[in-house]
Amino acid sequence: MSHSVPMTKESFETLQDDLKRLIREERPRVIQDIAEARSHGDLSENAEYDAAKHRQSFIEGRIAELQDKLARAYVVDLSNLKPDKVVFGSTVTLYDTAADEESTYKIVGEDEADIKLGKISCTSPVGKALIGHKLDDSVKVKVPSGLKEYEIVDIRYN
Repeated sequence: MSHSVPMTKESFETLQDDLKRLIREERPRVIQDIAEARSHGDLSENAEYDAAKHRQSFIEGRIAELQDKLARAYVVDLSNLKPDKVVFGSTVTLYDTAADEESTYKIVGEDEADIKLGKISCTSPVGKALIGHKLDDSVKVKVPSGLKEYEIVDIRYN
């Protein structure tokens, strides 16, 4: 895949930190574990060696994945924009007209999405429906449980 990956500055920095940790700490540790397991003799029946090789494979795959994402990253900077409409990276407070309750979500990339932390993907049904709308707009969203109607009561870029 060669398309850009939109992400917030926080997510970009987190991915960079994860990559540095994997390269500087995890990779040398697993290489040490493999060397130690080799010193125990017969590799065909060495569970420590097999486990270390599996861990090494996982770490190398994760390093490659992070390097790819960071290379294709498009960090969205909202600092120079006026928070007048919902865009990637904005934090939106919604009023659910049927449930008579408010909820707040940050619109993020797919990799950052975590509903428990109030982060929804820009490609989710709610995220897609909200993007481009303004304060006080009413937005209808088709979700798995049916049709929901929200009113946008606050938009922040933070």
